Amino acid sequence: MADTEFLIGSHVSMKGDAMLLGSAQLAAKNGENVFMVYTGAPQNTRRKAIEKLNGPAGKAFMAAHDQRAVVVHAPYVVNLGNTKKPQNFAFAVEFLTAEIHRAAAIGARQIVLHPGAHVGAGAPAAIAQIAQGLDQILRETADEPVQIALETMAGKGTEVGRTFEELASIIDQTPTNDRLSVCFDTCHTSDAGYAIASDFDGVLAEFDQVVGLDRLKVVHLNDSKNPQGSHKDRHTNIGFGTLGFTVLNAVAHHPQLAAVPKIMETPPVGPDRKTGADPHGYEVAMLKAQRFNPDLEADALDQRPFTAYLDR
Repeated sequence: MADTEFLIGSHVSMKGDAMLLGSAQLAAKNGENVFMVYTGAPQNTRRKAIEKLNGPAGKAFMAAHDQRAVVVHAPYVVNLGNTKKPQNFAFAVEFLTAEIHRAAAIGARQIVLHPGAHVGAGAPAAIAQIAQGLDQILRETADEPVQIALETMAGKGTEVGRTFEELASIIDQTPTNDRLSVCFDTCHTSDAGYAIASDFDGVLAEFDQVVGLDRLKVVHLNDSKNPQGSHKDRHTNIGFGTLGFTVLNAVAHHPQLAAVPKIMETPPVGPDRKTGADPHGYEVAMLKAQRFNPDLEADALDQRPFTAYLDR
């Protein structure tokens, strides 16, 4: 993976019989050379057998279309940090162990995981249990090339991972931590209180000091509906939030992150998110051109060519 290559994509669906092949095709349609998927619905842990994921066909399509990486996102209902319901811990370890095998089968090298929530027991207790669970998962999948990318969190409720120090603590307390990485979410990190909009280089330097830039393997490139420190976790489209296009474009093209896949998790546009238009091809085009399109929503709803705004 060349350091000078611009790696940009979005979270795309993986469903039906096509599974990975359908995801790769949608990503290609949007002009993406990296993309992210759930292996099943994010709100539950029901999953298809590995042979139903259509991995070989999907990987062949990716290779033929110069797609560089697929990232898996673990479902957000799995919580390794809940010490109040110990009966859930064994299931979470078992599920995430199987999820790593699924990720490996479709060629993913990073699986993004929300670290967990302490549900009232306090962050130190949750961090200790998360580290215990991660160590067990990583030991049981020692032969797989997949890393677990702990995501930076907004600090909503009792989430763990709201500070770089909490992520570093999880990593430090996990004995087999060579396969632990970090997913840096721009919306979450701003909402957690870091100055993404005004001093991204300073934030990145702080991350490097506390966690280590070598651990940063995925960027979730999202604008935020809320101001810095709001702890809300509300994504919005690139350039239409409190971070803004100039900041996010600089993150997307940052020389220290050139080899890191940038994945957008921005919402559909239009009056109804359930039936709204997919903005990702338009956002990819903006970032490739490094030029903001204020008419993104209208263009997406009218299904104009992704780069039509360049001629205006």
